[in-house]
Amino acid sequence: MTTTESATPVANDKPVDVRSLLKDLQSRFDVFRNYSPLAIGIDKQLFAALPEVSKKSVRLAMRSHTMATRYLREMEKATHRLNLDGSQAGEVTDENRQHAAELLKERFKKQAEQRKAQEAAAKAEAVKQKKLLELAEKFGRK
Repeated sequence: MTTTESATPVANDKPVDVRSLLKDLQSRFDVFRNYSPLAIGIDKQLFAALPEVSKKSVRLAMRSHTMATRYLREMEKATHRLNLDGSQAGEVTDENRQHAAELLKERFKKQAEQRKAQEAAAKAEAVKQKKLLELAEKFGRK
């Protein structure tokens, strides 16, 4: 490192487990625990509240949280966004609600398709096993 480069604190460079960070956020802030719609720019509030955590870790945790099914369901029906302290921080627009609804619809459709594919594979395996058993009975030694 040259003398003109600024060093970042070691704690800020340490990777943080996103799940444990989310659990910490949920224990500290009701807006996370309740999956309330978050204020635009709430990451800046988090950076100030948790200076020891890297910005990348906070952003990854935020991404995970805001893509959770429970959060998207709250966004679908919400009217206001909230700050970390629970105070109102603006409205949830119709566009935001529609986007959350579309994400949920796509997610549920994909899950249904995966379930159908698994059921079809299980059914095909059962048919295969039945045929193998029939062949073993027919051609097996007695």
